[in-house]
Amino acid sequence: MAANILVIHGPNLNLLGRREPTIYGRTTLEDINRNLVAKAQAASVVLNTFQSNAEHELIARVQEAMNDGTDFILINPAALTHTSIALRDAIAATSLPFVEIHLSNIYTREEFRRTSYFSDIAVGVISGLGAAGYELALGFALLHK
Repeated sequence: MAANILVIHGPNLNLLGRREPTIYGRTTLEDINRNLVAKAQAASVVLNTFQSNAEHELIARVQEAMNDGTDFILINPAALTHTSIALRDAIAATSLPFVEIHLSNIYTREEFRRTSYFSDIAVGVISGLGAAGYELALGFALLHK
């Protein structure tokens, strides 16, 4: 069981609840994080969250995970899903298992959103289940060996 989980939120996820609620829902990032932290605490697991709109900050945080005791990563790379080879390379370098999460179903949206630079190296992908996708990913991480 993962004892130290890192949740990474990519660009614009700080706007959840206000940004295109018909696509991303009305749940805020703060709501998602609060819920995840509570579930992790109930399972006696350390959960850290990080959000940035800057690719280099996300890469730096992923690299930190190599040395800070992180056992598992949950990541919503947001728009970087379709563009960031650098973030993919950082995650691959950690050799840590991770689940890729998307609030909306990227496979039913614009053509450019249907390509992910992360899915082929992820343990799993959750797409289109809204904020519940984070909870499902956490549940999986808690069971992952």
